[in-house]
Amino acid sequence: MKNLFATLAFFLAFVSLSFAQNSIEEMVKDWERAKAYTQEYLEAMPADRFDLKPTSEMRSFAQQMLHLTDANYGFSSAGTGVENPIKMGESEQSADQSKENVARLVLAGYDFVISSLKTLSENQLDEQVNLFGQFEMSRAKALQKCFEHQTHHRGQATVYLRLAGVTPPQEKLF
Repeated sequence: MKNLFATLAFFLAFVSLSFAQNSIEEMVKDWERAKAYTQEYLEAMPADRFDLKPTSEMRSFAQQMLHLTDANYGFSSAGTGVENPIKMGESEQSADQSKENVARLVLAGYDFVISSLKTLSENQLDEQVNLFGQFEMSRAKALQKCFEHQTHHRGQATVYLRLAGVTPPQEKLF
């Protein structure tokens, strides 16, 4: 029994270390995959349904995607130190929420994250940053939160696609 606990502790420590050692190269690959997956969501939604809201209190599909974009800029700017080229909320407030413009803005946001990541060295991932003036964390953690946020909102967009009568794109874990 003692050996079982020792083996389990070693395994958990190894798994934790593996997750903690996410390289810039791996992060870039994940973001490129996330961009391609989000692009499939944008392409799947019919142009005349970008204003679809599941309820009146919720964001439209376009606003949901633009919110994801604003956060991609904000989180990644804080995590990498690269100056954010837009004001927080600027994308979501865009007057042009057409399919073409939303897709352009969203994909540009992913390009910003990817290019910003490439400015970092592996050693910089452990540096501490202040996220949104409230949260002290490593650059790696801030970038992880950014990835988590875009995944969350793209997941919410699945409901919008279903309400529009569209089958969501196949999941892209790898």
